[in-house]
Amino acid sequence: MSGHSKWSQIKRQKGVNDSKRGQIFTKLGREITVAARDGGGDPDANFRLRLAVQRARENNMPVENIDRAIKRGTGGGEGAALEEITYEGYGVGGAAILVDAMTDNKNRAAADVRSTFTRHGGGLGESGCVGWLFDKRGVISVEVGNQDEDELSLLAIDAGAEDVKVEDGTLEVYTDPGEMEAVRQALESRKLTITNAEVTMIPKTTVQLDPKGTITVMKMMEKLEELDDVQAVHSNIEVSEEALAEYS
Repeated sequence: MSGHSKWSQIKRQKGVNDSKRGQIFTKLGREITVAARDGGGDPDANFRLRLAVQRARENNMPVENIDRAIKRGTGGGEGAALEEITYEGYGVGGAAILVDAMTDNKNRAAADVRSTFTRHGGGLGESGCVGWLFDKRGVISVEVGNQDEDELSLLAIDAGAEDVKVEDGTLEVYTDPGEMEAVRQALESRKLTITNAEVTMIPKTTVQLDPKGTITVMKMMEKLEELDDVQAVHSNIEVSEEALAEYS
């Protein structure tokens, strides 16, 4: 399974405790605000906003919080001050790291990201140094249950998926971002349980480190995601079962 899959799996297993829920709501709210600012406040006409609202609902974000975030985006003020920044760098062993940030203070965000890289044996690079190693893709994770894996894979491909992978009872579907909603709807029509759906960065090639190096990179990714200004972190590491067991 890819590093993205394992990283998503780890985060779902750990769950969200009450102390982090407020921070997650803040990050989801920022994504909604910027999506509404850039594409309008109607989710039906704004795919990015529709996806952000879906993710907020999946994380049990209150409806009033969602509505306030949309209004901030369409009304200026705080929404106008937020900037989207991607930081690129390396972890131990040359692992490629992309950090998506959304902030109203670029100096603070850059300092926090840089220090987190440094504390875990990595370093920030120039813009473009690792970005070329990744493609933007829609990723949908589905519980297979007692349904036929091959049939579900064909259903996803017929609906527009580019690739599918099955492991440990989960069907992971990869799509062009513009096709993700159609594929999701096709899968939902079969009453399947969708555990995750997002537009993310998928590595074109991966690197496999020893367990110690893999764990170091995963710890760095976790600390980066805990930063207030960071929305998401992507890497091209492969995660072995040994490293996964030790980290979890």
